[in-house]
Amino acid sequence: MIRNLSVRLGRRTVLENVTLSARPGELLAICGANGAGKSTLLKAVLEEVPARGTLSLNGHEIGGGRPQALARQRAVLPQDTDVAFSFTLAEVVAMGREAGDFAARPEVDHLALSAVGLQGREGDDFRTLSGGERQRGHLARALAQVWEPVGPDGPRWLMLDEPVASLDLGHQLKVMQLARSFADAGGGVLAIMHDLNLSAMFAERMAFLVDGQLAALGPPEDVMTEPLLERAYGCAVILDRVPSSGPWLLPQNCGPGGAGSSGRNALQS
Repeated sequence: MIRNLSVRLGRRTVLENVTLSARPGELLAICGANGAGKSTLLKAVLEEVPARGTLSLNGHEIGGGRPQALARQRAVLPQDTDVAFSFTLAEVVAMGREAGDFAARPEVDHLALSAVGLQGREGDDFRTLSGGERQRGHLARALAQVWEPVGPDGPRWLMLDEPVASLDLGHQLKVMQLARSFADAGGGVLAIMHDLNLSAMFAERMAFLVDGQLAALGPPEDVMTEPLLERAYGCAVILDRVPSSGPWLLPQNCGPGGAGSSGRNALQS
């Protein structure tokens, strides 16, 4: 899917020779610190930033004026979920459905809203929703666009940029379960993630970007190591393993006050 991808913005190289493939039937989590290049990678795949390298989807090279064909094969949940005009929630979800293969199936809108827990809110002005509700509304829009994970042209894809960033614990789990179910049904999920514990719980593979380069790619139990995480995030961590859910980590406070110091003391030092 992505081969030798490099992105240079201004004088800065944001991504350098990144090669990885997302697979149908799996959730691939793209992880790394702020500025590591995660969102830029997704923008390159979506042709929103200029890039060098080869990008393909379902065996076909991305580009060459195929926006309608791509819209039937992939749906995107961006970080920024603002809507500038006074659309209802139902109208926003319908935009996704009508962009894909399901324009003639309005019942998909209700199914997608029910999946994210927003049934009965169809008439609400989208701008009056809370941040987390807007994020779930946009997820419903993306789901409606690719409602059936496998279509006549092969697997469909969800591309999610920080899908749980504005959500409470319960809705974080619900969104990850939806993504996992989409992959289990034969679709593919590429998710930009900050929450490493959720990533380890739900993803088959995790890719770590460090300073714009691919530092590790593989199953969570293989790539989540203390040296890699400390290198990627610049802080000490304790890594443990739970048999039922795989590796999990706990960041350590190694600031001015030392391990266990309070944030108040660190600010005052």
